[in-house]
Amino acid sequence: MIFCENLYKAFGDNHVLQGVDLHIKRGESMVIIGGSGTGKSVLIKHIIGLLSPDAGRVTVDGQVVGDLHEDELNEMRKKFGMLFQGAALFDSLTVGGNVGFALKEHTDLAQSKIDERVKECLEMVGMKDVERLMPAELSGGMKKRVGLARAIAMNPQIILFDEPTTGLDPVMADVINDLIIKTTRALKVTSVTITHDMVSANRIADRIAMLYQGKIVAIGTPDEVMFNQTNPAVREFVEIGRIIRQTEAVQGRHIGAQ
Repeated sequence: MIFCENLYKAFGDNHVLQGVDLHIKRGESMVIIGGSGTGKSVLIKHIIGLLSPDAGRVTVDGQVVGDLHEDELNEMRKKFGMLFQGAALFDSLTVGGNVGFALKEHTDLAQSKIDERVKECLEMVGMKDVERLMPAELSGGMKKRVGLARAIAMNPQIILFDEPTTGLDPVMADVINDLIIKTTRALKVTSVTITHDMVSANRIADRIAMLYQGKIVAIGTPDEVMFNQTNPAVREFVEIGRIIRQTEAVQGRHIGAQ
């Protein structure tokens, strides 16, 4: 579904991507891990054509992104849905307005049909009868759910998740992880998640790829990446993730007991 081939990207003297090769299969859940500043977001921006590589190419569903004209690029982007870090809801719009925004802007659907689709998407993420609420009335976890409903409203083929559990307590993070699994499987979409959260990565990934010093240094199933690595950078990252996971499990039990 997505091929990143020998991608290079630099911003001045900062060489962010240094030969990234990543093939993402149709229908799989790929999780890209790595520390802050390793280029995860830069890689995602190349996939959706917001950035152009200095060298290499990205192919999405058979189309070379760099060869597309503006109109073709905009059409290709309709294949994507995205759950932004922090949900990135429009503060001035209701929940219903947020979820139906792309439908209103990019389709000729009647408002009644948009309303039906909005209701359907919200119910899919466990947010029934909240269309008239404003984002300021929602908790962090509720905003993430609304953001996911907006991401799936256009029936995308690919969903991008940008740090989906950041800012959430362990219990709510686990809820969001389960919701991602449920939604992506039900819709049979390809998903790409960028995160530094090994708990989330282990839960939702079919395969995990680690980005380090501008390259993919490890790729495989969660067990392969977490338990069968000789690369010291990967082992260190995974070990820190295990400590965080153990800490969050204890916190989760404590919150549950309350």
